[in-house]
Amino acid sequence: MQKAIIGKKVGMTQIFDETGRVIPVTVIEAGPCTVAQKKTTEKDGYESVQLAYGDVAEKKLSKPELGHLKKAGITAKRHLKEFKLDNAAALEVGAEIKADVFAAGDHIDVTGISKGHGFQGAVKRHGTHVQKNSHGGGPVHRHSGSMGACSTPSRIFKGKNMPGHMGAEQVTVQNLDVVKVDAELNMLVVRGAIPGPKGGLVYIKSTVKTIKVAKGDAGISKNPQKASGRNPQKASARG
Repeated sequence: MQKAIIGKKVGMTQIFDETGRVIPVTVIEAGPCTVAQKKTTEKDGYESVQLAYGDVAEKKLSKPELGHLKKAGITAKRHLKEFKLDNAAALEVGAEIKADVFAAGDHIDVTGISKGHGFQGAVKRHGTHVQKNSHGGGPVHRHSGSMGACSTPSRIFKGKNMPGHMGAEQVTVQNLDVVKVDAELNMLVVRGAIPGPKGGLVYIKSTVKTIKVAKGDAGISKNPQKASGRNPQKASARG
């Protein structure tokens, strides 16, 4: 069953598991969210739900935004986000979704806006090499240098690693696992890092990755045609 929620990044810390190993985690304040709209296959051609998150004063919303929320019978909310879920038909408008919709061990995808770094050079933005710092290099050690374009094609192709605005773009980190859930504090503890600054808005959804279940130890093969762990010589080669 697919699940989704809107949250806010609190920050990173570390916890210890039962064996004493340290786990770097990100704490997310997830929900509570309210279902503001539900789309159906009969009316809209697909199934999804729109979640509303974050209380806000009514004067900060436009009349169409307020009318949309009041139609659903919910108070003013700051953020709206639509999620396509396979169980969208089971959710009703006005239903509340909290952090306990997820459980420890769930695998999730987290989407957020990465930290903005302003205008940066090619070295910091793309990790390009710097020029030699020996005598005669001049004040151009971190410059991009020649672009290499001559009369053919007389231009620079799109996508070349050049200086420009860095960060402040939507990033999705896939297949993170939930370590801990606290329903009272609306808290999700996720292993690893997620995009965005502290206090940044994040969207959490069940991962699209296929989760492979770990199998037991391989052990010793029982196939007589393969090399045996008891005897390094193949059975087929024994006389």
